[in-house]
Amino acid sequence: MARLAIYKDNYIESTAVSNCFIDEYMKDANDAQLKIYLYLLRMIHANLSFSVSDIADKFNHTEKDVLRALRYWEKQKLLTLDYDGDKNLVGIHLCELNPGETTVSRTGEATEFPLAPAGTAAGGKGPDNVDKSSVSAVVQPPCEPEPDPYVKPSYSADQLRSFKEQENTAQLLFVAQVYVGRPLTASDMKTILYFSDVLRFSDDLIDYLIQYCVDRGKKDFRYMEKVAVSWAQQGITTPKQAQKAALKYDKSVYAIMNELGKSSAPTSKELEYINRWTGEYGFSQDVIFEACERTVLAVDKHRFEYAESILSSWRRENVHHKADIKRVDEQHQKQKTSPRSVAAGNKFNQFKQNTYNFEELEKELISN
Repeated sequence: MARLAIYKDNYIESTAVSNCFIDEYMKDANDAQLKIYLYLLRMIHANLSFSVSDIADKFNHTEKDVLRALRYWEKQKLLTLDYDGDKNLVGIHLCELNPGETTVSRTGEATEFPLAPAGTAAGGKGPDNVDKSSVSAVVQPPCEPEPDPYVKPSYSADQLRSFKEQENTAQLLFVAQVYVGRPLTASDMKTILYFSDVLRFSDDLIDYLIQYCVDRGKKDFRYMEKVAVSWAQQGITTPKQAQKAALKYDKSVYAIMNELGKSSAPTSKELEYINRWTGEYGFSQDVIFEACERTVLAVDKHRFEYAESILSSWRRENVHHKADIKRVDEQHQKQKTSPRSVAAGNKFNQFKQNTYNFEELEKELISN
């Protein structure tokens, strides 16, 4: 990829970071995104060339990770990316976050930073002597962050009371209370109001959302809120859509399907089996995989039913970890090799055995 250079007239041994960035953007960015954005700010103050591969090597990321981070900040409107005709990255435009306080200059004026093409030495070309194929990076006017459509309001007591008085709310709150196994707090009810009021979830979808989270051991309404926002961003409006989306991202479901030799999406019945094994039975993935392996070796059809028989048997025998399976196998082997078991398995011993007194029989024969 082309090497990129950011130029500035007055070099100083410090990097200015906007308070707006710290307050509004830093909390939502991941580790790679933060490192790369701060590194861009650092390079603005240095008359050095760099490339995507340089950033990847410096932070032990892949080039794809770096490009994903740059595209993330472009989506946040903190920068824009320029490409040449071959779709190679040749320019980065940084946006100013606060009026009068630029991330690249304390003067508040827009400053141009030409990006040098590949092979340009550090300091080899100044702003007045840049190859025309390169693109100038200009600090643009302040970027106003777009309002978050999913922000949760601070509901008043009157708003909560009005929500509770709605026709179907009482039943919805009761169902939610049953799922989480405790009385709902005012904060919990406000979260459910948020699902209905802002996210526009139907009662059926809210019901499924709470059940979905509880089935995965998550009874915290803050967790449910994150899941709900994710669903809203995906355009999910029905429980069926939510179930389909959950299957798409639930790697464990497809891992179990693959272990049973299935490459298609699970049917509702197959999903019922998998949820039972992971939820009701509480088996870890390695235990389920062991049952799947034995199933594949034993049968070609009705594999879910066969795996169910194995796992339900292990559940009755208090199997919790893969090490417990060895104990159960050893017990079964001992039962097979015990004298009583051998006798029971001998077809000649399946009939009633008669005992005879041969001396009495001989006397009876002679007397006749």
